[in-house]
Amino acid sequence: MSTRLKQVLILLVGVVGALVMVFLGLWQMQVFVDKGNKTVEDRAAQAAVPLEDHLGSEASLADIYGKQVTVTGSYLPDHQILIPGEGGYRVLGAFEVVDGRTLPVVRGLTPSESDITPPPAGQVTETGLFLPGEGNVLDDRGVAVQVPDGQLASVRMPALAQEWSNLVPGFITLGGADSEEQGLAQAPVNLPTGEGSAQNSGYALQWWVFAAFGLGMAIKLAHSMGVRERKAQEAAALEVIRKDASA
Repeated sequence: MSTRLKQVLILLVGVVGALVMVFLGLWQMQVFVDKGNKTVEDRAAQAAVPLEDHLGSEASLADIYGKQVTVTGSYLPDHQILIPGEGGYRVLGAFEVVDGRTLPVVRGLTPSESDITPPPAGQVTETGLFLPGEGNVLDDRGVAVQVPDGQLASVRMPALAQEWSNLVPGFITLGGADSEEQGLAQAPVNLPTGEGSAQNSGYALQWWVFAAFGLGMAIKLAHSMGVRERKAQEAAALEVIRKDASA
């Protein structure tokens, strides 16, 4: 077998091995993501906790982001904002809680701007998923989407603070049954992305390091083989020259 063919085979084995290890790393990273998302879903499925027990500090509120909460208070009927999206408009209501602060509540989904049922009157207890807020909605050019007056592109707390005062740093989205009781459809909820096991992310990194190392070793071995072959040919050529000179 020629040296050139051996070099090609070594490089081929190195490339194939590196590709296999890259795919193994991608698989481990997907496991990492899936475990994180499963953790987020499990957290959202836990029994509801009273929001009032955590209103004392923002640090305490941060502990219950992504969980179901119960909260008692009353809606401010003149404070409603529409959030356009797929399937219609989310109806965001202002809910005054026991400490006087305002909690944004996504009551549900309505198909049109004119078909909005009023919120319940008097003191009520609501249950919903508590989240810290949403980011900007961007168009294809990466520019923030503009919406008509009286609407917001998302439940973005800094923008909402310009409309309502004394906000709780977070909002809840009611479940399907509660939304139906208010004459609305269930609103979609975007759960945050969770983090999986650090072990899986470590395995992914290891596979990618092995892939780079293996490919590098294959290149080095093929190069060394070529250098040895070239030196052997040069030595043979010099030997022929010496023999010719001594003849």
